[in-house]
Amino acid sequence: MRLTDLAPQSGARKRRRRVGRGISAGQGASCGLGMRGQKSRSGSGTRPGFEGGQLPLYKRLPKLKHFPVINRVEYTTININKLSHLPAGSEVTLAFLLEQGILTASSGPLKVLGNGEISVALQVKAAAFTNSAKEKIIAAGGSCELLTGKTAKSA
Repeated sequence: MRLTDLAPQSGARKRRRRVGRGISAGQGASCGLGMRGQKSRSGSGTRPGFEGGQLPLYKRLPKLKHFPVINRVEYTTININKLSHLPAGSEVTLAFLLEQGILTASSGPLKVLGNGEISVALQVKAAAFTNSAKEKIIAAGGSCELLTGKTAKSA
């Protein structure tokens, strides 16, 4: 078998439709586009997004106002100055902070922010840290553990 011997199966290829070549060709006169109207005329018809004169969707949407982030993570935040009163060597988690009364409610996983100063060494376990918070906790002799997935939501 050679490349020159290759051919499609019989009946696999259909002949192309020749429109506007008379009544015997099957698509004479109006070529299957109907009698009159915008879609029967030659040319491309309407441009993409055209809605017949109605204000199109792309003009109805707000301009440069950004859409809300879908599945946005809302964190329970705490600044490190609130953690400076805890005893040294404490393991700080969201459950621990709620138990101690430092936080009153949980609106999602814990995120530690870097506002304030800290001098005690703590083992902080949170879903997120700001860079300044991480630097200050490590400089005080503590450690930062990043929780992910289900452990971040439950802890």
